[in-house]
Amino acid sequence: MDRAEVETRIRTLIEPFNKKGVAIDEDTTFAGDLEFDSLTVMDFVAAIEDEFDIIISMNQQAEIETWGQLIDAVDTMQAK
Repeated sequence: MDRAEVETRIRTLIEPFNKKGVAIDEDTTFAGDLEFDSLTVMDFVAAIEDEFDIIISMNQQAEIETWGQLIDAVDTMQAK
């Protein structure tokens, strides 16, 4: 699966969490632009982990601030 396919799948997963219908691009931030609180982040991460059968550690989550970083991280993890 390439990066574009990963992004398409994650775009589907984020829809129910993107309550304000924010346009998402590479630089969209989860805390600032999407206004995700910690519970929303946990639920969204769990959905990604289930979809891709991966584990995103707390350390990795702390480093991921933008949409592009998330796509790159999931793309790298699911390729293993």
